[in-house]
Amino acid sequence: MLGPVILAASRSDRMRRLISAAPVTKQVVDRFIPGEDVDDIVPVVRSLTEQGLELTMDVVGEDITNPAQAAAARDAYLELVDRLKPLELGTRAEMSVKLSMFGQALDDGHELALKNVRPVVEAAAEIGTTVTLDAEDHTTLDSMFAIHEELRKDFPQTGCVIQAYLFRTEADARRLAENGSRVRLVKGAYKEPASVAYQDKHETDRAYVRVLRTLMQGEGYPMIGSHDPRLIAIGQELAHQAGRKPDAYEFQMLYGIRTEEHLRLAAEGHRMRVYTAYGTDWYGYFMRRLAEKPANLRFFARSMITKG
Repeated sequence: MLGPVILAASRSDRMRRLISAAPVTKQVVDRFIPGEDVDDIVPVVRSLTEQGLELTMDVVGEDITNPAQAAAARDAYLELVDRLKPLELGTRAEMSVKLSMFGQALDDGHELALKNVRPVVEAAAEIGTTVTLDAEDHTTLDSMFAIHEELRKDFPQTGCVIQAYLFRTEADARRLAENGSRVRLVKGAYKEPASVAYQDKHETDRAYVRVLRTLMQGEGYPMIGSHDPRLIAIGQELAHQAGRKPDAYEFQMLYGIRTEEHLRLAAEGHRMRVYTAYGTDWYGYFMRRLAEKPANLRFFARSMITKG
């Protein structure tokens, strides 16, 4: 099983040094993480939106060890909002945040993360867009959902992410669908024990379809986070069955993976949002994308010899 091995490597300082120093690494990383700072990312935003695509942007970096780093993460997102403002893109360019970056794992982390993320959500609302709270490992989810609920009192458009491989997710989906939330559904990218998560890919896929059906039949706004052609087709069929128009749900895929599919879906009239990460601390994000679906190794390897 490659997934657990890759996840272990994502937490290894030695592997970080080795991979970062490899000559081929920058070529691969640049394909999937298109910049290190906001100056790099603004032209990317312009290019993608001109092609009819939408974005959700993630400033990567999760190893927060003190409140000052958490505040710096908040300020990085506020800078992004400031740079997005003159583009007047509204919800075509939103943001994704990991609460670990805002201090969730520190002492009094729940309150600290809420304190730090709220100004970002407020600033996003001021320019006509929103924020989605990314899901992390299962031990953080009660805090994430509580912060999501608190933010939605003033900013009901605030989204969250749920992970199909967790046993709890079907109940979470029913609750979120009933209260009209924006919800991104992904398979899941963290190493979770068998006590809380499906370990078999086929079980995860079946759970994904069950959860997506719940979201499509609910009152919220489903966001289909998958590169799997079969799940994309199922998502379209479930949307049709639920009577949803193309602006009542969307697809989301990672920057640099299946780019032709991004454009195909957009050309067919679907909302297609590209998850676009940037920043200097790219290693953890990069390794989790490999672990999420080890077949992604083929995408990364192929990228070294083709621009397709």
